[in-house]
Amino acid sequence: MTRVGWIGLGAMGAPMARVVARDHELVAFDIVPGAAAGLAGAGATAAATIAEAADGVDVVAIMVATPDQVESVLFGDDGVAASVGPETVVMIMGTVGPEPMARWAALLPRIVDAPVSGGVARASTGDLLMMFSGSDADVVRTESVRTAVASRSARVGAAPGDGQKVKLVNQLLCGAHIAVAAEALAFATAMGLDARECWEVIRHGAAASFMLDDRGRRMLDEDFDDPRSAIDIFVKDMGLVTTAAADGGAWTPIATTAGALFREARDRGLGRKDDSSLITVLRDRPSS
Repeated sequence: MTRVGWIGLGAMGAPMARVVARDHELVAFDIVPGAAAGLAGAGATAAATIAEAADGVDVVAIMVATPDQVESVLFGDDGVAASVGPETVVMIMGTVGPEPMARWAALLPRIVDAPVSGGVARASTGDLLMMFSGSDADVVRTESVRTAVASRSARVGAAPGDGQKVKLVNQLLCGAHIAVAAEALAFATAMGLDARECWEVIRHGAAASFMLDDRGRRMLDEDFDDPRSAIDIFVKDMGLVTTAAADGGAWTPIATTAGALFREARDRGLGRKDDSSLITVLRDRPSS
C-alpha cells in the first residue's frame, strides 16, 4: 500500500485527503489545529509537524493555496525538503504558476506538478480533473494517488511547470466565466428582468457554462458566506495568469479585466467570501 504524507486540509484539501485515505496509508498535517485529527474517522493519522507527515512516505501531496505557502512547506524550518528520502516524490496540486514549480524542481530530487480543477463537491467524490507533468518514473510512482483524486487526468508534459501552464489556461477561462456570469445576471436585473428566470432559460442554451450554472445559482441565492472558492483565490490565480501572459508575450485583455474585478471585490472586503460574491461589484457599481 502506498504511504502518503498529505499537507493542506482546506476546502479542497480535506475532501481530497479523505478520498485518498480510503485506499492508502495517509499521514496528514495542516497548520490549523485539529484539522488533521478531523480525518481520523477516514482512516488517516494526524501528524504534529510537516516533517512528521513527510517522513518515510512514498509520496508527499501538497495542497495549499499560494506559492509562498508551498515555499514554506518545502523549505521552512519544518520543511519537506529536509525530511523526505531520495525515493519520495513530492506532488504539488495547488495553482502556483510555472516559474516557482520549475525552480522547486531544480531543488528537489523528485517532483510531480499536478494541479486539479473541479470544485469542492467533485473533490469529495474523487471526480476532479488533473493536468500533470513530471518524469516517467515519478509519474508512475504517484499513479494511485492521482487516480484516487481525479476521474479525468492528462499528462501534459515531462517538465514540472507544464501542468501549471495548462492549469493557468483553465483558470483564465474560469475567472473570465465567473466575471461574465456576474455581469450578465447584473445586466438582466438592470433591464428589469427577473434574473433567476433569465438564468433558468439561458443556462440551457448556447450561452451555458459550468460557471454560469454553478456560480450563477450561488449569485442568485447570495450564498456568499460559506466559500467553496474564495475571491482571494481568483485574485491570486488571475494574477498568475497575467504574469505568465506577460512573460510569454500573450495579450490577455479579458483576463486582465476579470482580474481587476476580483481585486476590486477583495478591496471591498469580500476576499474571504465565495467568489460568486463578485456579482455585488457588478450590480452595485453604476455604469460610466
